[in-house]
Amino acid sequence: MSHVLIVEDEAHLANGLRFNLEAEGHSVEVAGDGETALDRLLGASGDGKKARPVAFDAVVLDVMLPGKDGFTVAAELRAAKNYVPVLMLTARGRPEDVLKGFASGADDYLPKPFELPILLARLQGLLRRREWSRMGQSSELAKPPSAANSQEDDIFSFDGRTLDFRTLQLRVNANTIQLTLMEAELLRHLVRNSGRVVSRKSILEEVWGLHEDTDTRAIDNFIVRLRRYIEDDPAEPAHLLTVRGVGYRFVPEPAD
Repeated sequence: MSHVLIVEDEAHLANGLRFNLEAEGHSVEVAGDGETALDRLLGASGDGKKARPVAFDAVVLDVMLPGKDGFTVAAELRAAKNYVPVLMLTARGRPEDVLKGFASGADDYLPKPFELPILLARLQGLLRRREWSRMGQSSELAKPPSAANSQEDDIFSFDGRTLDFRTLQLRVNANTIQLTLMEAELLRHLVRNSGRVVSRKSILEEVWGLHEDTDTRAIDNFIVRLRRYIEDDPAEPAHLLTVRGVGYRFVPEPAD
């Protein structure tokens, strides 16, 4: 049974979601504002003592909240290295909200108003990914080196680095970097198109499902973040190259 946190200040919507998720077999808690949600997820501070954080399997997070909004909640979660899957509810799917949500660390989005079966399907998808991630982290099985670089595999190795798309992790030497789902999906898209120029428009449409006239420069912020992860010198990238006026090109093994 999955433990889900609903962060929604509209009581009728929160109670309706709770009823339906519990009917699907989930254990559900509700928080009416961002501060309460962070207290539950990260542990509440009070009287000089810090309460134990509650382990949730997923969070349904509204953007428009009193106090700290959904963007702030997601960003503080990720800053605290809490990678619980977050399904963000945005204002009618405005592209600026969607991109800001992904930049904050959300894993998926759903525009309001939404149909309940769609929300349940999106949430179930996040829960499945979390379970796959746990299975990948606990597994002691490793693929042979000859299979590691197949672009269709869950593990991709390049230039001393390893991307594990099952666990959403990037391993560089002895360091392990936890990726958000959207960071991992963007890297997967670039890896699958290794050596080819990938336009910003194709990233918006094929990775994030945005088909509106959106300011594609927002993608640049994601690329800057990914360069910090995979480049020896992010200011002089060797793997994630900018193709001016078009997009980006991923080079797994750059020439010396």
